[in-house]
Amino acid sequence: MRKKIIAANWKMNKDVNETGQFISSFTSEMKGYDSPAEVVICPPFTSLSEAAKLLKGSVIKVGAQNLHYEDDGAYTGEISARMLTSMGIPYVIVGHSERRQYFGETDEIVAKKVKKALSAGLKVILCIGETLSERDGGVMEKVLERQVKVALDGLTVHSAGSFGQLASIVVAYEPVWAIGTGRNATPEQAEESHAFIRATVSKMFGKEAADNLTIQYGGSMKPENSAQLLSQPDVDGGLIGGAGLKPDSFAKIVKSCPVDKHA
Repeated sequence: MRKKIIAANWKMNKDVNETGQFISSFTSEMKGYDSPAEVVICPPFTSLSEAAKLLKGSVIKVGAQNLHYEDDGAYTGEISARMLTSMGIPYVIVGHSERRQYFGETDEIVAKKVKKALSAGLKVILCIGETLSERDGGVMEKVLERQVKVALDGLTVHSAGSFGQLASIVVAYEPVWAIGTGRNATPEQAEESHAFIRATVSKMFGKEAADNLTIQYGGSMKPENSAQLLSQPDVDGGLIGGAGLKPDSFAKIVKSCPVDKHA
């Protein structure tokens, strides 16, 4: 049974006080509900410590939104994997479409970050996805295949049900063309892309490893469409943007996750 993971990526939103307010409201919304999905909250760096403190002992996990691929050095404004693990942060997002678009992160930079995070014991939410021009140009599969192969190249996979470094990877598919463009990806389009990603991973690491890989959907998931998206065979959760900023809407998404999808 694949692990289902639903994560809220707050991006550059919420200060320390607002983080505390959200966590208080969200945990209240979730009280008494046994979620079939692992829940992760990814606040800005300035709120990581507060979130980790407030959620200590909770089933809700905390993730960072980025990291640098070096251990330390003259990299003003950057955060290392060791800094995150020293705070007890288990997850980190790598290769988000906004990092690629606005900060020039290449597939090679993303790959270096993935390996650094894994070497430090972090679980990686690896973001991949095609732009509007790439989808309209008919190169969606080529782009996704390239991003997957470069990011995961060289990772270890063990046999007999142990999947090595790949076990610490969660892939988040972001159809960049469906984020803020007015065009929405249908559940069927999401499933098509997720199935292709899983097939690509299968060619690299084998079917068993691919079948156990969690693939999230990161294309404007919200309470109105989450149940349909999460019911797709290869959609194992969501990386939530705007809807993850409101405790009630994020709770509705978590609660819409089917209990027995892969049973």
